[in-house]
Amino acid sequence: MADERRGFDNVPEIYDRARPSYPAALFDDLLAYLDAPPGQLVRAVEIGPGTGKATASLLERGIEVTAVEIGAQLAAFLRNKFVGLKPDLRGELTVINAAFEDVVLEPASYDLVVSATAFHWVDPAVRLHKSHDALRPGGVISIIETNQIKADVDRGFFGPLHQIILKHRPGELWDDPPGEDVTPAIYDELLASELFVGVELRRYRWDQTYSTAQYADLTRSFGGTQAMDHGAAEAMVAEISDLVDRGFGGSVTRPLVMTLVLGRKAGPAGDT
Repeated sequence: MADERRGFDNVPEIYDRARPSYPAALFDDLLAYLDAPPGQLVRAVEIGPGTGKATASLLERGIEVTAVEIGAQLAAFLRNKFVGLKPDLRGELTVINAAFEDVVLEPASYDLVVSATAFHWVDPAVRLHKSHDALRPGGVISIIETNQIKADVDRGFFGPLHQIILKHRPGELWDDPPGEDVTPAIYDELLASELFVGVELRRYRWDQTYSTAQYADLTRSFGGTQAMDHGAAEAMVAEISDLVDRGFGGSVTRPLVMTLVLGRKAGPAGDT
């Protein structure tokens, strides 16, 4: 798992321009759930920030963020991205280049643990317990996931796309996408853990439309692509680009639902 997730570290610039941001309403809902008193400093651990797609939204809302990023190049990119932007950001940022499984965090010291499209990369045996331990009593865990769904707006693009991927990566698994009412697995995992109470699920429709060049970059940013030989990967990207150009007029839409799963740290007897 660790080796595979390090693949993102190879392409921080491509990742940053290709990957979608997150809805402002999602972060507004997160802060409403957190319900911190006005003027209180909110301290957060962000797991797997990547290039800061969610980090910026946290900083803009005055949250002090300790970002734990396994990739050395991604960590450097994240630091550089926010240098000189302090007048526009209310929160403070600390970047730690480490795996979340290995990082040492002060126990019961954070108001919020947040992970955006990264929590699935963390060891399931560690992620919830370590998040729970880092949170102060009543602190909040928030897991954001990007979910591709089944919707007509894709105009049938993903069928032929899958055939191209299978040609270049035989045996690639391709699950049928869920509907708009998608429930991510982490929701049930949080409920079953009994480490958190008041577990809630929010959904936000967040379709993204890409030009041919933009979808090529998105493909390059995926972990499976990064695991390929560079020449083989670029041959696949070229074939996908031809599909977008010739079959879909140079533009495709990826139907997405962003999910936000929230929970509050349970006390010794399951109380907040």
